Amino acid sequence: MARADEYPDLGDRRRRYRDDVHGIIQQYQGESRRYRRVHNSLQTLIMVGSAVVTTVSSLDTEPLTWQRILTIAVSFTITVSAAITGYYKYRERAYFLQQTADAIEEQLNGYEYGVGDYKDEDPDAALALLTKKVEDLRNEQRRRQQQLDQPTEQASPTAAPSA
Repeated sequence: MARADEYPDLGDRRRRYRDDVHGIIQQYQGESRRYRRVHNSLQTLIMVGSAVVTTVSSLDTEPLTWQRILTIAVSFTITVSAAITGYYKYRERAYFLQQTADAIEEQLNGYEYGVGDYKDEDPDAALALLTKKVEDLRNEQRRRQQQLDQPTEQASPTAAPSA
């Protein structure tokens, strides 16, 4: 109760941060899976819908038949799906989130097992290094997200996955 009124010291804050890193990794991985699912669903809808429109259009012989109505409805759905996929860039978001989650996990594993950059560090210095590296990765992720939100003309090129 007495410690609740005082600001935690640096060591306590770093230890809390270390414990929070697992949650950050899980959050990025979960968001990545969600964006990938949305992207895959919309891409499937676009592919299947395109085939349906082509088939139904070739069967159209009368003006206002069920085929024409279906063609219009499916064409509209495909157009909206393609627009949403292009605008929100679900695939790129999923890719970057998974990439960041993997990099944070790599840093955490290095810290926990005392390998790589953490090999010869004392516990406090290793924890400080982990905090710095994770924050750098999170800042890079935020920068990528902001680039994805920019219109195509304004966004600088990124290493996005190819289609």
